[in-house]
Amino acid sequence: MFVMKSATTLRVARPTNRLGDVVRFYRDGVGLIEVGSFQDHEGFDGVMLGTPGASYHLEFTRQRGHVAGRAPTQENLLVFYLPAREEWQAAVDRMVGAGYAPVASYNPYWARSGCTFEDPDGYRVVFQNAAWSA
Repeated sequence: MFVMKSATTLRVARPTNRLGDVVRFYRDGVGLIEVGSFQDHEGFDGVMLGTPGASYHLEFTRQRGHVAGRAPTQENLLVFYLPAREEWQAAVDRMVGAGYAPVASYNPYWARSGCTFEDPDGYRVVFQNAAWSA
């Protein structure tokens, strides 16, 4: 039986029509770093954002002539668990300082210990002031 290894790299990829705006949100607001990009790769442009050395990153792509659309629901979330109050507050302050206002969480669970922001495509990011446990 195959079991996923901790060294496996995870790329979460999604299309957007607003590549520059989305990159600014995740780079300047969330605080991720550009770890790669490409132009006109078989009609696609893309930017990968993450944390150098981490085993995950986000990829945002734009395809010329294709309409990607918005998030299908308000429950399309990326959740960042930040258990240290100071780290959590710094993340919230960075988003607000970059010009992004918090939005009401669709699911009230995320509002209890978190702060939710919506990206230019309607996908949401939650900074959760808690430790994650399996």
